[in-house]
Amino acid sequence: MKALAINGSPRKGGNTEILLRKALEPIAAAGHETEYMQVGGTRIRGCTACGACRRMRNKRCVIEDDIFNLAFAKIAAADAVLIGSPSYFADMTAETKALVDRAGFVGLANGGLLRRKIGAAVAAERRGGAVHVMDSIHHMFLMSEMVVPGSTYWNFGMGVEPGDVLKDEEGLANMKNLGEQIAWLFKLMEKNG
Repeated sequence: MKALAINGSPRKGGNTEILLRKALEPIAAAGHETEYMQVGGTRIRGCTACGACRRMRNKRCVIEDDIFNLAFAKIAAADAVLIGSPSYFADMTAETKALVDRAGFVGLANGGLLRRKIGAAVAAERRGGAVHVMDSIHHMFLMSEMVVPGSTYWNFGMGVEPGDVLKDEEGLANMKNLGEQIAWLFKLMEKNG
């Protein structure tokens, strides 16, 4: 089983990346493959609603000059997808929104490619907005028939400067629990084929 974490923050090495990597640790410790991918800070365009993915059904977006098709191929190959974003004015980053919209459309246009995958949203915030960020990401997961695991609290950490989330003990504990939940779901998926 494989878990893919995608960071929608343009800040490499920042709080969102730290949280995603913390969530991957228990999954890797349980013997599963993990991968981290940086999408934030790259050039990724929003969905143009052209409908080409519906017509072509080739598991790709017709927009070829950005990182999306690489990211979507990794999403399609993963059993669990964690998407992380910092809170920008109480919502996800533009890069995260572009990824989520296009992944949702391409997945649905190709017969429900994301169906029954695990999907978890992770957010970093200074003081607010993280729950809305997670909500926005979860909407795509739920509309794609993905399984969204719960945890001991909302999947976010608090911090301003890079590394500040390492002081948020509750946030870090929740990332650990989220990873453990995904590893447990992997065990069930393997058992039930």
